Amino acid sequence: MAQSLACVLVHLVFSTKGRRADIRPASEADLHRYLAGTCRELGCPTLDVNGAEDHVHILFNLSRTITMSELVEKVKARSSGWIKTQGQQYWDFAWQGGYGAFSIGQSGISDVKEYFARQKEHHKKVSFQDELRALLKRYGVDFDERYLWD
Repeated sequence: MAQSLACVLVHLVFSTKGRRADIRPASEADLHRYLAGTCRELGCPTLDVNGAEDHVHILFNLSRTITMSELVEKVKARSSGWIKTQGQQYWDFAWQGGYGAFSIGQSGISDVKEYFARQKEHHKKVSFQDELRALLKRYGVDFDERYLWD
């Protein structure tokens, strides 16, 4: 093949440090736009971004020129730096160290977008910790609870 082509759709989720409710409603939409813009700048266009006050979900197409860990590191660093410029209430903002990344197929895009759209309602009943455990089990990811949280 003369050129390299790829379509790797990823559902990425990560939380604020200590799962603190640091994503405030006044800045949430701007943060989501910033996350999407950062992914796009890194060659990974987003299909959707949403979340709750203590975490975000990003649905994107992983570029063939960047690794998942590089992307997540840069997205977290840039967005953390940006949000700290949004006011004194964000000066101690930080993301957790880890993340969950799950591959999805083309046929799963609408279901994932629907899931993202229901985040606020969903988290009135389910904590982020329980949500992540369920995602890990759904996608068959082995994990040790002792090392899941920071």
